[in-house]
Parts: sequence; C-alpha cells; structure tokens
Amino acid sequence: MWDYTDKVKEHFMNPRNVGDIADADAVGEVGSLACGDALKLFIKLDEQKERIVDAKFQTFGCGSAIASSSALTEMIKGKTLDEALQITNQEIADFLGGLPEEKMHCSVMGQEALEVAIAKYRGGPIPTHDHGHEHEQEGEIVCKCFGLTDGFLKKVIAQNRLHTAEQVTHFTKAGGACGGCIPKIKELIAEVLGEQQQREPKRPERLTNLRKMQLIQEVLENDVRPQLWADGGDLELIDIAGSAVQIAFRKACAGCASSGYTARFVEQKLRELVAEDITVEEVQG
Repeated sequence: MWDYTDKVKEHFMNPRNVGDIADADAVGEVGSLACGDALKLFIKLDEQKERIVDAKFQTFGCGSAIASSSALTEMIKGKTLDEALQITNQEIADFLGGLPEEKMHCSVMGQEALEVAIAKYRGGPIPTHDHGHEHEQEGEIVCKCFGLTDGFLKKVIAQNRLHTAEQVTHFTKAGGACGGCIPKIKELIAEVLGEQQQREPKRPERLTNLRKMQLIQEVLENDVRPQLWADGGDLELIDIAGSAVQIAFRKACAGCASSGYTARFVEQKLRELVAEDITVEEVQG
C-alpha cells in the first residue's frame, strides 16, 4: 500500500480544475490508455498572451496522476509560459508534500504535458515520449513497450539525479514491462552521471565552519535572491548551525503555496555550491 501525504489525498479526492477549456490557447496531451495513464492539459492566456490565467485537465490514471495534474494546474496559474516551463516534476511532487518513488512518473507526465502544450502554442517541435501521438521523436527509442526515447530518459535521469534502473522505471515506466531495455537504461545512467561529474563545480574537500557560513551567505546573495527578486519575492537568512540553514521568505514569497518547493530549490543550490550535507528549513519570522 502506497504511503500518500494528506495533500495528495486531498487533490485526489477534491481535484482542482478538472475539465476542459473550449477556447484554450494551448493543449498538451501525453500518455495513452494502453499504458494506463493519459493526461490532457488545457491552458488559457491573458489578452496580452503573456500569462496563464486558467488551466484545466482531463486525466485517466491513478490517484497520484490525478493529484499531480491538479497540483500542476494550480502551480502554473499566473505564470508566464517561460516561468511555467521552469517547473520540474520534482517541484510538482514537492507541492503535494512528496510522492512515493514508485509514483513519480505521474509528476513527470504533468511536466511532459506542459512542455507539449507550450511547444504547440509556439509552433516549435513537439516533444513526445509515447507511441500514442505522431510528434517529433526526441532521440532513439530505448523502451519499445512505452515508446520512450534516450533523450527523454537522459533528461529525467539528470533532472532527478537517478542512479539505478529501478528508479528510472519508477519515474518513467521504462523497463517496467518486458525489461529488455534495462541494460540500455544502465548505460544511459552511467553516461549522464559522467557528464554531471564533469560539469559539477569543484568544492574544497574540507570546509571550516567559518568558511561554510561565508559560502552559504555568498550563494544566497549571488545565486538565490536574484532569482526570487525576479518574481517579486525575497528571503532572509535567519540562522546557520553547522549544516542546518534556517531561512524566512519575504515579500511575494511569504505565505506562498509554492514556498515548499522554493525552499527545496534553495537547499539544492546550497548543496551544489557549498556542501552536500546542507539542509534548509523555512521558519516564520
């Protein structure tokens, strides 16, 4: 039995924005009934065609698929198309308080539908990862059972830092049917991990407490706060105790429903640029 958060249960039992939009500006459809999950996302823009003013969905799938679709439509309202495209599947899961790893493919499906809808609206190449639609393929087919390409799988592996073929199956379903693509999935994991190691910035092997505190403050000032300012938000550093960092969100970020995944973004940035053991806690103050 899956261990679902109360927020997942709430969005499953009382999903937001179910239905369609007759005059939608963009529509994205992913998955297929044959694979067990399908999602159709409708997006309506404002008169200036700059911001999303409405979003609705139709989903065939499990409770996690419905909850993820509901969460996605709530998250993208009020955002520009470029801002919406920055939303990751992990942020969808975080919005719901987390998803079981075996159900993370539901959040990936939401991210896919959003990408397809916006690509169709802009008239660019349409990404696809299933056999159910006649769109441009993103690389070579790796998983024939679900029609998943190497380009798609590498993107999911990199974004979610997956390390095992089992994790890839949980996030994408690849390898979950016949299992014939498992060796290729392992090759893709090794390839992505090798690329990530080459790109990752070099950290000092050992940091004094003083130097760690200095680096944390520098990253917050130079890499995090400017991104929050762009959306009218801000944060304040409250305390640093070893590797535990306490922050409080200010301005537009204060009390925002998305502050949970914003805090996760801050934590990931600090782990990337300072130390891997850093934890971030949002406090009220």
